[in-house]
Amino acid sequence: MLLFCPNCSNTLSVTTNHAAGGNCFTCRTCPYQKPLDDGIYYERHYMPKKKRLDGDILGGADAWKNVDRTPIRCKNDRCGSNEAYFRQVQIRSADEPMTTFYKCCRCGTDWREN
Repeated sequence: MLLFCPNCSNTLSVTTNHAAGGNCFTCRTCPYQKPLDDGIYYERHYMPKKKRLDGDILGGADAWKNVDRTPIRCKNDRCGSNEAYFRQVQIRSADEPMTTFYKCCRCGTDWREN
């Protein structure tokens, strides 16, 4: 575990402090010292990364401007639309088929195939 100096951000090393009668963390760059008489506790909080939506990766809302429409049933069961915008993007290797992205013309639900 590495600790860093709050003054200059360099790493702290453990040294013997004869005046205090024990060990301490000492910065080799500035005069900062922290005695080791107190317990040091750390908590780690892991925040899950938000899943990036394909629209954000591939251009957001502007990516859907001037795209063609196709007759296809919307994946949203409550919508019932039979028309969606579509575009094809090569997101995998060249020998794999292109991925088709759809966005419902009525409710805006988006999905992909392949």
